[in-house]
Order: sequence, then C-alpha cells, then structure tokens
Amino acid sequence: MAKRIGSPQDLRDLRDSARAETNLRGGPKDIQITVHMGTCGIAAGARDILAQLAEELHRASIEHVALKRSGCLGLCDQEPMLTLTDNTGMEFLYGKLNKKRVHEIVREHVLSGNPVTDYTIKT
Repeated sequence: MAKRIGSPQDLRDLRDSARAETNLRGGPKDIQITVHMGTCGIAAGARDILAQLAEELHRASIEHVALKRSGCLGLCDQEPMLTLTDNTGMEFLYGKLNKKRVHEIVREHVLSGNPVTDYTIKT
C-alpha cells in the first residue's frame, strides 16, 4: 500500500526518495548514462545491464559518470537500451545491449571517448 502524503515534508521526502532511486551516481559529472527501464526494457534485461554498468564503473574506478535510469522510449525492439550523454551534451543511444557490448561501450566510449557506432541507434 502506498504511503499517504499528509504534509509538505512527506512530499519532500517522497521527492528525495524518487531522486535517489533514479540518480544512482549523482552530482555533476562529465558523462551521464541513462538505462531505459520501461517494462519492455526490464523484460529484455535492462536490470542486468544497469547492474553490469555499475560494476564496470566501480571496478575501473570511473568517477566522472552519472548513472541514471528512466522509462521507455518506445523502441521495444531495440531493448535493452541506454543513452550516453558526453561532456559536450551530445547524446548516443545504444541498443540491443548485452554484457559484451556494455563492456565495449565502457572501454571505448567512456574511457577513450570513441563512440561504438556498431551499436548506436541514434546520435
């Protein structure tokens, strides 16, 4: 059962909780990676992709990346997907992800600044 909001403080607490859930590695960062977690993304393995990204970033001691999650983009046949926004504001939408592709995106795009065009849906 959902918690009843009985005061402005309850609303602020709910807002802060929601922000904490969607902003997994918060604060200003050079790169933002958003994993799309709509029902189709989750069914296709987006939770595993999110967990792998968090692990890869932690293992490589990468601190300049904000890791977030969002809803569906309407491209169910491309799930699981992520959007990587670089420090210039340019967005890269990666689709049909798996462990190998996520590793390559972290190694090539995050660490070396070279987008992996084989997996991009849109830039």
